[in-house]
Amino acid sequence: MKQKGTLNNSTAVRLGLGADLRLAPAKTPSIADALILKDGDLFFVTKPNGDVPIDQIHATGLYYHDCRFLDGYELRIAGHALEMLVSTAARGYQSLVELTNPELISADGTVIAPLETIGVKWTRTLDCATLSLYDTLLIRNFSRNTVSLPVSLSFRAGFQDVFAVRALDATVPGKLLPPRVEGSKLQFEYHGRDGIRREVTVTFAQNPDVWEGTTATFLVDLPARGERQIALVVSIRETALDGVATGGTCEATDGTSWIAIRPVMDHDQLTAAHVQAVDQWRDGQTKVKSSSLLLDAIVERSFRDLYLLRSSAEGEEYYAAGVPWFATLFGRDSIISALQTLAYDPRIARQTLRLLAAFQGTKVDTWREEQPGKILHELRVGELARIGQVPHSPYYGSIDATPLFLVLAAEYFFWTADAQTIRHLQPNIEAALQWILDNENEQGYLAYQGTNSAGGLQNQGWKDSDNGVPDVDGSPAEPPIALVEVQSYVYLAYRRLAEMFRRLGEGDYAAELDRRADQLRDRFNRDFWIESRGCYALALQRDGQPVKVCSSNAGHALWAEIAPLDFARRTKKRLMRPDMFTGWGIRTLSEHETAYSPVGYHVGTVWPHDNSLIAAGFRRYGFDRAALRLFSGLMRAAMHFELYRLPELFAGYSQADYEVPVHYPLASKPQAWAAGAIPYMLTELLGLRPEADCHRLNVVSPVLPDFVDRIELQDLSIGEQRVDLLFERTSTRVAVEVRRKDRPLEVVVKL
Repeated sequence: MKQKGTLNNSTAVRLGLGADLRLAPAKTPSIADALILKDGDLFFVTKPNGDVPIDQIHATGLYYHDCRFLDGYELRIAGHALEMLVSTAARGYQSLVELTNPELISADGTVIAPLETIGVKWTRTLDCATLSLYDTLLIRNFSRNTVSLPVSLSFRAGFQDVFAVRALDATVPGKLLPPRVEGSKLQFEYHGRDGIRREVTVTFAQNPDVWEGTTATFLVDLPARGERQIALVVSIRETALDGVATGGTCEATDGTSWIAIRPVMDHDQLTAAHVQAVDQWRDGQTKVKSSSLLLDAIVERSFRDLYLLRSSAEGEEYYAAGVPWFATLFGRDSIISALQTLAYDPRIARQTLRLLAAFQGTKVDTWREEQPGKILHELRVGELARIGQVPHSPYYGSIDATPLFLVLAAEYFFWTADAQTIRHLQPNIEAALQWILDNENEQGYLAYQGTNSAGGLQNQGWKDSDNGVPDVDGSPAEPPIALVEVQSYVYLAYRRLAEMFRRLGEGDYAAELDRRADQLRDRFNRDFWIESRGCYALALQRDGQPVKVCSSNAGHALWAEIAPLDFARRTKKRLMRPDMFTGWGIRTLSEHETAYSPVGYHVGTVWPHDNSLIAAGFRRYGFDRAALRLFSGLMRAAMHFELYRLPELFAGYSQADYEVPVHYPLASKPQAWAAGAIPYMLTELLGLRPEADCHRLNVVSPVLPDFVDRIELQDLSIGEQRVDLLFERTSTRVAVEVRRKDRPLEVVVKL
């Protein structure tokens, strides 16, 4: 499965998803207007009106463990779809949809219900603890006459692997049993080729009046101003066909498994449990309060989305990359989102490091592109991965996850001084460093050749779509490819690990890492700098030839501080020109380049996480005005998206042309590193530089955007100590007040 890209026809055929499949990438199902619920590893995607279409190709449905269990669920009254008035999933685990009727006319022409006289309030709550979706439909008659209505709910369960869903192929490799109806229950069952029995059970609070196939119909009589409630629960289950337990339940917040199905309709109880769980999770985190209601709302949405994206594996929590396509462990995405949130909650960084270390490569496996010391790209647990039709069990086709793992380990130490975890991870750190040395090319760069496995990735940096690394003529760069940002990550890993090991008493090891960093910096600035462009090359391709296009990747060199000041200044200037900066953010590729498209996944769109790293890089070199422009641009963009939720990416159209950011139809939302973008940029603007091992927090040259006069951070953790800080604009600068701090923590302000 191509992360952040589309599954083309040849890939689908290689995966055994139907040799007659003829699909263009553009036919990947859109989720632009989807209503999305998520709780733990369970998520539900519907149309805005709450439907999951039965007779259409689509991406909606109820998903768990990389399987779409339920792929059809429609509500009809007298055979008609209803009109949506409003729908929201602001809570993430719960949605509310308000519907009304078209004019309902019987077969003989009699008006059953005049236009907009029937209202339906559809309340849905997702609960991973019981692997269930709880639904209540409150049907109300707003007219002055009695009405009799047939209310029908239809279901379909196809049990497709998420890879097949993206390929728009409904075939499954296992055996789908006929649906079964008994009283108030409808049951679907699938026997997978991976030895797993997957089941969907629909249970109504009352027996339907009529069952016709998999459609339940209730004959509803409503007096004037009357109402009727229909309640049901959709539950899923995984069991081994050989009777061995599969562990197919989610974990509660206290680590215990909840397996008892809760009473149907109990949305209040479920909501209270969810609210308590969110509050407990937020209790241990840094809080942000500011003079800007907009900033507060966007930060709050960011953390609500991150809460939704929490998933677990091997007893450790991590941020899943995004819903619906990437709701699993990704090396790069999970690392960057953990990095972005270190100032707010370092706990998930610790767990992400331990989890990735548990899956670190130990052998050479060309099918999965595993090598000793390498950090995974993507882990899948669905049927196609389990039977070996895709290599994602896990798949290691990432060139940057390994150096980013090292960066996260070092930054985690500086925020926490958790030497015990670092010592535990030291064999993994050393193995990752050795993997970098073992895979440097003749020029001394970390490069990739492209995949040798069916279903793998041709491009293996963060722009990993097939056309994500274009040459000046628009054709794909020729491998081996050494990306500009990957070398920067390696440099940053060397520098930060050197400082960490120096503080841990390993001076000789630190000196060796610094030596490697010095050598890399010298050759990097010799080979990647393009004087005629005033910017770094996107990559070096075959024979060491530079890919001389202007891309956002160059900004990551500033984040890593590998650029000398003059090159950094010129790179910043180049990235902020109108062909790169849209007003909302920096494009992935200049609109002057041949390969540019404002709706090209990696060749012209705007990615919030990309901009967050670039803004941090600007701050490293003192380019405060540019950093503030990026922050303000993304803030304005978030203001226009539903729920203030920044998506994975949006189109690269200029703010001068459109007064609102233009949606990208396939963008994941919520998406982890997009949710982390604004919080991360905020900590960079405030200049937070921790030295937890020295019980010190440095606050370096803080700045505030022009629409914010005051920001307060509460319960900021530096190691075991906590501090409350107030940043307030004065006539000449930003003043910093320490409102409370634990001893022996020292706060050093450097204005």
